[in-house]
Amino acid sequence: MQKNDIIELEITDLTSEGNGVGRYNGIAVFVPYTAIGDVIKCRIVKDKKSYYYGIIESIIKPSESRMSSDCEAFGMCGGCSFRHITYEQELSAKQKFVTDAFKRIGGLDVEFSEIIGAKSTSNYRNKAQFPISTDENGKLYAGYYAKRSHRAIKCVSCNLLPSIFLKICNDILDFANERGLTSYNEKNGEGLLRHIFLRQGYHSGEIMVAIVVTSKDYTNEFRALAKNLSVKYTQIKSFLLNVNSRSTNVILGDESITLFGEDHIHDIMCGNLVEISLKSFYQINTHQAELLYSKAAELASLTKDDTLLDLYCGAGTIGLSMAKNVKKLIGVEIVPEAIENAKQNANINSIDNCEFICGDAGKAAKLLYEKGEHPNVIIADPARKGCDKASLEYMTKMEPDKIVMISCNPSTAARDCAILEELGYKAIKGQAVDLFPRTGHVECIILIVRKK
Repeated sequence: MQKNDIIELEITDLTSEGNGVGRYNGIAVFVPYTAIGDVIKCRIVKDKKSYYYGIIESIIKPSESRMSSDCEAFGMCGGCSFRHITYEQELSAKQKFVTDAFKRIGGLDVEFSEIIGAKSTSNYRNKAQFPISTDENGKLYAGYYAKRSHRAIKCVSCNLLPSIFLKICNDILDFANERGLTSYNEKNGEGLLRHIFLRQGYHSGEIMVAIVVTSKDYTNEFRALAKNLSVKYTQIKSFLLNVNSRSTNVILGDESITLFGEDHIHDIMCGNLVEISLKSFYQINTHQAELLYSKAAELASLTKDDTLLDLYCGAGTIGLSMAKNVKKLIGVEIVPEAIENAKQNANINSIDNCEFICGDAGKAAKLLYEKGEHPNVIIADPARKGCDKASLEYMTKMEPDKIVMISCNPSTAARDCAILEELGYKAIKGQAVDLFPRTGHVECIILIVRKK
């Protein structure tokens, strides 16, 4: 085939990026916004020699799982991948993403239970980060990044977010436009406004607002805005000005000024009152996270004689949800603000059988091993890139009976479990949980036991 050839293609599979997959003369063709069961006329747009990319020219026969998108930004925004198919097909695809990753990448035969779907596929996100840009008329707007880019799409309507986020965001933009404030330009480093950051406690309803700027020039004006918006929206309990003057695509800077309320908000997670700061990791789908943590606890089968090590612990939410079932809890996290939150969360819930260490997971695991710590169970919840080799090696050197890995990236989880197999452990059971409906992301939990 050559570029611009038009072929007839039946879609038989999906990728996590939302592309349908069909085969033409045995060669894979990837086509965005298609559903399993679609029969289409496909225009070839890229020839990669061993596979092709195409776009829909026309739909000959639509899949029974195909549906109309309910979002004006779908196809442009880099957020959702599956707004064009039923949630049932999405769950089926995500289950396959996880099992395929462990078979193909890890070379592992792990028994996975049926995926746990979400109670709601709308308004579930408790956090939003809107990049601010300027339109052709010189007006500021907030939106979302296009796929694989830092180009902001002019759209703040999003079915994944609480509606109050959009109202607050628009009020901030009105304030900034009235004063002629400028947006940050990544190319030349000029401009003031970078992002609007919003968080809300799922159970508490408390809202944190942070405006990310390049300088403190308008601090007094933003303080007046914070006061006015906190009167209009009584849910706002924290209003911050975050200063990020660096030439970087990292959203948050190191300095934050509290303009109203406190520098944190509260929520309830698995029955514990938790304190969440600007930089704390906190799962964006609270309801599903509670299901995730309860399933992890079930797989861990903790007892009152156990020492539990919670690596990559964030604000301590996972470990503290299990602390009452163990003799001792040790939490490790590299972000200082998150560790302070974890300590405070332990205090406000009167949990005194725990300690928290601020540091890199691998280095902390090495230190604990050298001190003679032998946790019975290790919970590991790394970022998308997975665990580093040092972390995995020292986890196994401590000889826990079980490791429960929680991952938002099945590919790196499969890779890490394969390394653990080489180090004397075996992944035996897994559970996929959908924390991110309509997107290509899926969470998984893996029970890994020491070989006899």
